[in-house]
This record gives sequence, C-alpha cells and structure tokens, in this order.
Amino acid sequence: MMANPAFAQAPPCSPDALTAVELTWLEKRVEHWIRFGRDVDETIIDRRRRVLSFAPNTIFAFVRWASNDFGTVVSRIDIVRTVMPGEAYQTLPFVRPGGEILLRISGWPKVERVLLAIDAIEALGLDPADAAPDHWRHIHNRLGAGYEPRPYGPDQHRAWLLRRRVLS
Repeated sequence: MMANPAFAQAPPCSPDALTAVELTWLEKRVEHWIRFGRDVDETIIDRRRRVLSFAPNTIFAFVRWASNDFGTVVSRIDIVRTVMPGEAYQTLPFVRPGGEILLRISGWPKVERVLLAIDAIEALGLDPADAAPDHWRHIHNRLGAGYEPRPYGPDQHRAWLLRRRVLS
C-alpha cells in the first residue's frame, strides 16, 4: 500500500514549506488568534500583529472576530491542516499560502459550539491538534446541516492513531 502524503510525518522543512498565519489583536475591534496548534516559529511585527508559522501536516484552529460601533461583524473559526510542498490547498484570509480546510464555520452560535467541542477533546486529555481530521469535517457538516455533532471519544482517537500508522 502506498503511503498517503497527507498523513506522513513531515521532515524538518525549509522556511518556504511553512504555512504562515497573520494574527492581529486590536482589543474589542479585530481579534485573530490560534485556538490550538503547534507553531514552529513566531515573528512579531508590532505590538498588535504577529505571524505564526506551522510545519506541513499540522492542524490548527484559527479564530477571527471583528466588531464595529454597531456590534459584531465577523465571527469565524477555521480548522486547517497545513499542506506539504506541491500538495493542493485552499486559500483563506491571513493564511499563506493556505491549507486543507477541515472546518469552516461562521456566526457566533456555531463558532461557540465548535469551541465547546474543542474543550471537550481537551477534557479527554487529548490535544485537539492530534484529533482525527475526519472529526473536524464531521463537525463542519453536522453544524452546517443544523444537527448536533457526535462527540470525539477515546475509541475514535485510538482508531485514528492506528489508521495514521498504517497510512504513513
């Protein structure tokens, strides 16, 4: 069976292979942050902006929130898998070059449900960055259809780890 590059562990990589995420923090106006994920580099641009870099095959959650004088105008969470050089990817704002979007949710009630799902995975003692990519797709699809997503459990995580070992 041929190894799937999407699940292979990335060797140490050049800066060109990294995925950069620009974060901005203007209190109560524009707030971009990483909810989970293992960055490998950080560049501070100024006191309100910084860039985090992620190695290929890293999963991270990117939260964007913005408001104006009339209230919230953007509330969004994207869960993204960074790609290997040469692998196809999708683009999204503030992420260069882009990645495989596993989950894309907007609107505070749905974003809050995703954040609660992340908290539930952490309550199991697991890092959400290690959760099965299919679980994030499941949450995206269920919330998009107006259904409650199933919780992630230890059995599903064990199955994912075994599958990843077979595919790499």
